[in-house]
Amino acid sequence: MITPLPVTLEGNGVRLEPLSNEHRDGLAAAAGDGRLWELWYTSVPSPGLTAAYIADALAGQTAGTMLPWAVRDLSSGTIAGTTRYHDIVREIDRVEIGWTWYGKGWQRSHVNSACKLLLLTHAFEELGCKVVGLRTDNFNFASQKAIEALGAKKDGVIRHHYARRDGTARDTVLYSILVAEWPDVKRHLALRLARGARGQSG
Repeated sequence: MITPLPVTLEGNGVRLEPLSNEHRDGLAAAAGDGRLWELWYTSVPSPGLTAAYIADALAGQTAGTMLPWAVRDLSSGTIAGTTRYHDIVREIDRVEIGWTWYGKGWQRSHVNSACKLLLLTHAFEELGCKVVGLRTDNFNFASQKAIEALGAKKDGVIRHHYARRDGTARDTVLYSILVAEWPDVKRHLALRLARGARGQSG
């Protein structure tokens, strides 16, 4: 597996830009669209904590365990949210996709499918990953539904696994996509995006 390094990825109306401090105001605005930090089972920072959130992500990048992006909606030019690779384990050719959130206006739009197609394509076809993992809080039912809609397989649930921002302990639902499953997942995502584009043009 090739070491994941900052890179710009673009397609289907979104651009993934390597996260930097220049994205702070855009991320704060995206989080404010729906006051996402009030969802206790997510990692979305409140406006005053956006700078620290970016700093933590960049520290993970320096350590080689994370690779974060800001998500830009090209139709409006605005920042829609953020996503990242995390728990990067080169020895077994594995990354996970997570820390993903979008402003309310972009939820249930093409943005998540477009981002996942970019991230999965880069992981499997450029970096040489053998598996890509995804995980979410057991109470984040919308996230679980979205991950399952990608075609990812549920690996199981780790009980009392991770501390939430409010200090409670969450159960973590784990999913994965193997490289052998990638062609079908890719075809599924491409079809979903094509149908969505036809619907918008109609």
